[in-house]
Amino acid sequence: MYNNTFGNIFRLTSFGESHGKAIGGVIDGFPAGIAIDMEFIQQELDRRRPGQSAITTARKEADQVEFLSGIYEGVSTGCSIGFVVWNTNQHSNDYDNMKDVFRPSHADFTYTQKYGIRDHRGGGRSSARETIARVVAGALAKLALRQLGVRITAFTSQVGEFKLDKDYTAYDLSTIENNPVRCPDQELAKQMADYIYQTKGEGDTIGGVISCVIQGCPIGLGQPVFGKLHAALGNAMLSINAVKGFEYGQGFSHMDMKGSQQNDIFYRDGEKIAFRTNRSGGIQGGISNGQDIYFRVAFKPVATVLMEQPTVDIHGNETILKARGRHDPCVLPRAVPIVEAMAAMTILDYYLLNKTTHL
Repeated sequence: MYNNTFGNIFRLTSFGESHGKAIGGVIDGFPAGIAIDMEFIQQELDRRRPGQSAITTARKEADQVEFLSGIYEGVSTGCSIGFVVWNTNQHSNDYDNMKDVFRPSHADFTYTQKYGIRDHRGGGRSSARETIARVVAGALAKLALRQLGVRITAFTSQVGEFKLDKDYTAYDLSTIENNPVRCPDQELAKQMADYIYQTKGEGDTIGGVISCVIQGCPIGLGQPVFGKLHAALGNAMLSINAVKGFEYGQGFSHMDMKGSQQNDIFYRDGEKIAFRTNRSGGIQGGISNGQDIYFRVAFKPVATVLMEQPTVDIHGNETILKARGRHDPCVLPRAVPIVEAMAAMTILDYYLLNKTTHL
């Protein structure tokens, strides 16, 4: 299986399956001399790990990362960073009844058609457990970006019909960890959590939207044609399991506005050039302009539902499937750190690429 590597200069190559021995990765291109905060990296993994609350999967995994190379006396050496997270709580028998059956809207059919073989236990490589490697690499990227003053914050902005009705600037984003949904509106977060819990009780699932804000991004990241920064962010987000859509800036909203209304007007602010608005979402001509970069990522409901559904087996015979196992009724709470991780890797990679622009 190819294309297990993400990035250009800062590169992550990940490996592992949901019910294999471990998930891990190798990171190349990470700058030397960066102080590695192990506690912070583990905190990021804890935000993603299963079993956090009543609205996530009940699978119990410590998700403790073990670094194998590239770090000496708490500092990155510039060499490749190898790491592993061991799987310890697989219930592979839960998937025995799915071995020869295609789960609706899952990767089972396409994997079988493409490779002629698939690991049915937890989805194998298509499982969201693969994103552990992304969170580790993203945490390292965040540590490097700290030195540049770049801050990345993602949050749940919609679950089903429950959604934030104001711009991100109207909320205190430092409060997202105060509730299990990771929404900055505490009252709305409770309604979201109740709805997810209700949906879980029905054996069903629900999707929604995660919003992300990148603050302090330097001007000039991205290329004007095939290396546009928003295209890179879109590629990163659409590589995450269950993602169905990406939009940045105003995206699909306000399409009733004319250009004269939508343009971000320049003005002189002392010795600086500034903008009256930020409808462009911090990127113009594919290049960062120094304003906040903000975007939204749409996640579909989890494909595995704990109720009977018609399907076919590997021989094409129609049958009925009732899935078993431990599954998230809504991926959004645990996907927040994954969105942040992919954004961090993309920004650091494009920062390093930008260093090649001038001699």
